[in-house]
Amino acid sequence: MGTDDRPIKILLVEDDVALSTITSDFLELHGFDVTVESNGGDAATAFSSNAYDLCILDVMLPGLDGFLLAKKIRKVDESVPVVFLTARSMPEDRIEGFKSGCDDYILKPFSAEELILRIRAILKRCNLIQGQVKTSSFIKIGKYLFDERNMSLSLEDDIQTLTRREAELLKYFAQRQNQLLPRDEVLKAVWGTDDYFIGRSMDVFITRLRKRLKGDSTIGIVNIHGSGFKLEVKENEI
Repeated sequence: MGTDDRPIKILLVEDDVALSTITSDFLELHGFDVTVESNGGDAATAFSSNAYDLCILDVMLPGLDGFLLAKKIRKVDESVPVVFLTARSMPEDRIEGFKSGCDDYILKPFSAEELILRIRAILKRCNLIQGQVKTSSFIKIGKYLFDERNMSLSLEDDIQTLTRREAELLKYFAQRQNQLLPRDEVLKAVWGTDDYFIGRSMDVFITRLRKRLKGDSTIGIVNIHGSGFKLEVKENEI
């Protein structure tokens, strides 16, 4: 479980159907929420539209190899852990893997138990599983209460658990309520870059945040054409 008791979300990219099925079943048995892709290009699209806590990538993939896929993933989220599963054991392959931003490099065939232990070690290192107690920090957004440390958004008894990227984006908006935020400023602050590929991903996350905030008609994320965005929060009438 994550620090907020939600399942850790893993993107598993493997074109060997039998291996991906066995691996995903084993991961789900241990409480992980697993999305499986078999094509590198499809996996890049999936990652740009969804938030994952960890990625497990085969190196030899159709569409886009694992090394290039890892680099694309790093453009979207430079902090997400990446693990390679591969039969390629040459030193130059390992070097290329770490150059592309991986956190671990596991050779096939591998032990499922070893994979779990390595994943948990990485997640603990990244503070994505229980390892230390964190204090909560709350931000009021209209009628909502946003707990940015535990990545939750509550309205009365309705509590929504946000993904890590949703929480980062909402935190940036929430700390600057009713301010016009240039598009490139938001991209650089939350993603670290403002290229087109990342911009498309941000649009998806903004749409998701709008849906999460629809319970309060006095607030909304407004798109100011040609300028940027604004989290508008109107004062509630008494």
